[in-house]
Amino acid sequence: MLSTRVKLTGAFVAGLVAVTITLFLAVLAARNNAVYHDIALYAAAQGDLAARVLTDAEQADGKVVATSDKTLIALLNPKVAERLQAVPGYIVVVDTVGRAVYRSNDVLRLQGSDLATLQTQLADLPKSGEALIFTLDSLQEKVLFVSHSLAGNRSGLSRIASGAIATRASTVPREYMLDALVIVPLIIGAGGVGAFLILGRTQRQLNEITTEVAAITDGRSLHRRLALSEETTDFADLVTTLNAMISRLETSFAGLRRFTADASHELKTPLTVLRADVERAMMDAAHQTDRMIALEEALQEVRRMSDLVESLLTLARADEGRFDLHREPVELAPLVQEVYETALILGEGAGVTVNLPFTADVVVMGDRTRLRQLFLNLVTNAIKYTPAGGKVELGVGRHPDNVTFAVRDTGIGISAADFPHIFERFWRADRVRSRMSERGGFGLGLAISQWIAQAHGGTLTASSRLGRGSLFTVTLPTVGDVQHT
Repeated sequence: MLSTRVKLTGAFVAGLVAVTITLFLAVLAARNNAVYHDIALYAAAQGDLAARVLTDAEQADGKVVATSDKTLIALLNPKVAERLQAVPGYIVVVDTVGRAVYRSNDVLRLQGSDLATLQTQLADLPKSGEALIFTLDSLQEKVLFVSHSLAGNRSGLSRIASGAIATRASTVPREYMLDALVIVPLIIGAGGVGAFLILGRTQRQLNEITTEVAAITDGRSLHRRLALSEETTDFADLVTTLNAMISRLETSFAGLRRFTADASHELKTPLTVLRADVERAMMDAAHQTDRMIALEEALQEVRRMSDLVESLLTLARADEGRFDLHREPVELAPLVQEVYETALILGEGAGVTVNLPFTADVVVMGDRTRLRQLFLNLVTNAIKYTPAGGKVELGVGRHPDNVTFAVRDTGIGISAADFPHIFERFWRADRVRSRMSERGGFGLGLAISQWIAQAHGGTLTASSRLGRGSLFTVTLPTVGDVQHT
């Protein structure tokens, strides 16, 4: 199979040949038109000269035609005819009756068939100013005739037809043939060789880029980047684009490895506990009460793993765009009240005060179940990381173009170093994990919450200071105010 380099070179040469042929034909046509124009001017000049001879003869002695009887063959006066013989070319003088009263020596040398053709063609020749071309078989020549009117002539003459050989206008000159057969092929050949060499440089650049990309295909080499050298300057945009793509792939692979490691870590501990509990329950010497305690602990771990798998499945479907939301008008006031009542129970168990200082009657278009999950995730997170005696406040605010749901706590807060990572999957700050290990989650709640907010056309933002608490705000587009009766 031909290489791209050869194909492009062939296409370039083919295009160059097509352009050259078109240009050659155009130049040849322009040359032929110019030659025909020059021949017509020459024939017209000869006709004007013959007309001037006739006019001078008429003014000198007034007798140009030897006989005026229409039944006889009209001929020019021998003296006038002798003068016209000095005018070269094909000259025919026609009287008002249509008879040829004079033919030049070139015309007289024509054979009978050509004379008949000439007589027929001259009958169709326009009166003045236009040209007519026809072929003389005996001479194997093309002759261009131009008509010259003799209006105002008092000797009964109508017009003069003057002609000149036009064969050279339809033949290709020798220098043109030399250009077409020798010079032009050399130019095309040189162009093809030049294109092949230039494309060779381009192909080397592409080969270098291909080799470098091939060396980065495995996941362990994604830290490498394509170098922009002198050999690849023609593909700077391509190299930049590929480097950006490799950077995104590196980030994705790193996230995938981290995700796999974190998921494995989260599953390893409950599986170990579950195995130990099951083995303890299966021991023959175990007391019935110990068996029930072991099975209850195993059930808790199963529930924990089930929650983890459900969260992972939710995020996986969200990433693939296969998680459909059942959108409908949702009144936020009753929904937030329901979340608040649940938060009161959770806060009471943790020794945290939960307040709902303000709310608003607004309607959003969304999935009520997912919105409840979003709000409850934020409230649960705030209670989880607020020490006993702290306070959590939640509320709904109405604005001209949107509605906000805010959760503020007086908890341990988030450090500036950890803050950029709070929405990453499986992320939990080390200090939070160490101080709140008994309440630790999977680190997926905020990632799921952010996806739910974005799926509803909204945003989830946060602000926090270490030791001062945190504020999480959900912004959603509104449908309209709730109408109460």
